[in-house]
Parts: sequence; C-alpha cells; structure tokens
Amino acid sequence: MSALAWLIIPVIAVLLAAMWAGWAQRAPRATGDPASLAEHRRFMAAMERTTAGAAASREHSGR
Repeated sequence: MSALAWLIIPVIAVLLAAMWAGWAQRAPRATGDPASLAEHRRFMAAMERTTAGAAASREHSGR
C-alpha cells in the first residue's frame, strides 16, 4: 500500500503540472477597451516627441 502512495504523489504532480501548463499557454483575451488603447497611443506619441526633442537639443548644443 505504501508503494501505491509513493506512486500516486508523482502522478498527481504531473497532472497538476499539465493542467497549469495548459492554462498558462491559453490564448490571451482581446481587451476591446478603446479608451485604454487611445491613452496608450497618446503616451507613445508623447514619448516619441520627448526623445526626438532631446536628441535635437543635443545636436544643437554641440555635444
């Protein structure tokens, strides 16, 4: 009986690992939140302006 208990433990661990791996590999859900996407676009545009402005100021300063 003790041998059966030692065999059940790894079998249960493998089943739990397989279930977790299946859950972790599932396809992501679509967000569908236009307000969030628009805010992200505004953030990216602001970051591009900031980095482009910093590069231009460094070129004019002669460094």
